[in-house]
Amino acid sequence: MGEGVEPEAARRREATLAGHTGDEAGARRSLTDSSPKVRGAALGALARLERLGPSELTAALLDPDAQVRRRACELAVPSDEVDLRPLLADPDPSVVEAAAWALGERGAPAAGAVDGLARVAAAHTDALCREAAVAALGAIGDERGLAAVLAATQDKPAVRRRAVIALAPFSGPEVDAALRRALDDRDWQVRQAAEDLLSET
Repeated sequence: MGEGVEPEAARRREATLAGHTGDEAGARRSLTDSSPKVRGAALGALARLERLGPSELTAALLDPDAQVRRRACELAVPSDEVDLRPLLADPDPSVVEAAAWALGERGAPAAGAVDGLARVAAAHTDALCREAAVAALGAIGDERGLAAVLAATQDKPAVRRRAVIALAPFSGPEVDAALRRALDDRDWQVRQAAEDLLSET
């Protein structure tokens, strides 16, 4: 049954099943479905089949729908050759958050994204994006990101907690001073994180 006649839910189910039944051709057909939910399911199916390559991921990162771009970010973690840095400036905050998370999952190999992550951590209007960027900077552990992590220790509570944890790979007087300040933070989780880090040094 063709697209437009078959309900979206059924097409999405078919795309998902393609990843479990070895139907690579079916999964690829679903990449161009009119529904973003089906396109996202197709990406997941190809990933399950270990047939999701850089070209499919790069195309999905340009998808007009944010949920597809977000799914592509999540699936792009193992593909270092797929550049996620442009997604840090995506108009949809959920995509920015997903891109920052994926870059953090890559760790040190994502050092080229430090400047972009630092900009998100310092200036993004969405606190979840700032939190994800700070976490990524900590996971990457590049000294160029330290200033942004230190600044984030003055942000909202959830961001401050993440920033304190993100200080773990760094050292120096500024880091020690920030951790000591965090011991007096209004948020008990920030205080606990600082105490845990200081006890390890």
